Amino acid sequence: MTMGSVDTGGTVPDEAGQSHEEPHGEGMAGRLNWLRAGVLGANDGIVSTAGIVIGVAGATANRGVILTAGIAGLAAGALSMAVGEYVSVSTQRDTERALLAKERRELHEMPDEELAELTEIYVGKGLSPDVASLVARQLTDHDALGAHAEAELGINPEELSSPWHAAFASLFAFTVGALLPLLAIALPPPVARVAVTVVAVALALVFTGVVAARLGHAPWQRQVLRNVVGGLLAMGITYGIGSLVGTTV
Repeated sequence: MTMGSVDTGGTVPDEAGQSHEEPHGEGMAGRLNWLRAGVLGANDGIVSTAGIVIGVAGATANRGVILTAGIAGLAAGALSMAVGEYVSVSTQRDTERALLAKERRELHEMPDEELAELTEIYVGKGLSPDVASLVARQLTDHDALGAHAEAELGINPEELSSPWHAAFASLFAFTVGALLPLLAIALPPPVARVAVTVVAVALALVFTGVVAARLGHAPWQRQVLRNVVGGLLAMGITYGIGSLVGTTV
C-alpha cells in the first residue's frame, strides 16, 4: 500500500493457507459490539433455558410444568441480559466520554505537549522522529481529537459504544436462542423429550460457534468445542439435579 492511500480491506492467509477478508474500516467497533452481545445472548439463551427445561424434565414429565419453567427462565434471562448489557455498556460509554473530555481539554490548554506526546507514540511504533513528527502534525491538523484519542486511548470518538444497541441485541438474541430448547422439549413425546432437546441444543451450539468464529475471523474448531462441551455439561448437571430432586421431594 502506498503512502496516503486508504486501506478499506484486504486479504490475509489463515492458518490453513487460505485467504480471507481482513476487517478494516469504519463501523468495526460497532459490529464487534453487536456481535459480542448477540452471540453471548444467543448462547446464554440456548444453554440456560435448556438447562432449566432439562432439569425440570428430570423431575417431572408434566409438559405444562416444564413449559412454565422454561418460559419463566426465558423472560427472566432475556431481561437480565438486556439490563446487564445496558448497564455495562453505559458505564463504558461514560468512561469513554470522560476520557474524551479530558483529552479535548488538554488539546486546548497544552497543544504543544499533546503534539509531542503523539509524536512519541509514533516513534514508539517504529517511525523515525522526523516522519513521526510529520505524521503527528498532519493528523492533528486534520482531526486533533480523533488522532489523539485513537493513538493515546484506543477510542474512536465517532464510534462510541451504544448501550441501547447492546441491550436490544442481547434481548433479541437470548429470546431467539431460548425458543429452541423450549420447542425441542415441548413438541416430542415424553419418552423422546430429553434426547431431542440435547441433540437440538448441541447442533444449535455448533451453529453459533461457527458463526461467531467466522464473523470474528477466528478458528471455528475451538469455539465449537467450547460451546458444545459447556452446553452438554450444563444440561447433564441440571438433569441430574432435577432427577434427584424429583425422587426426594
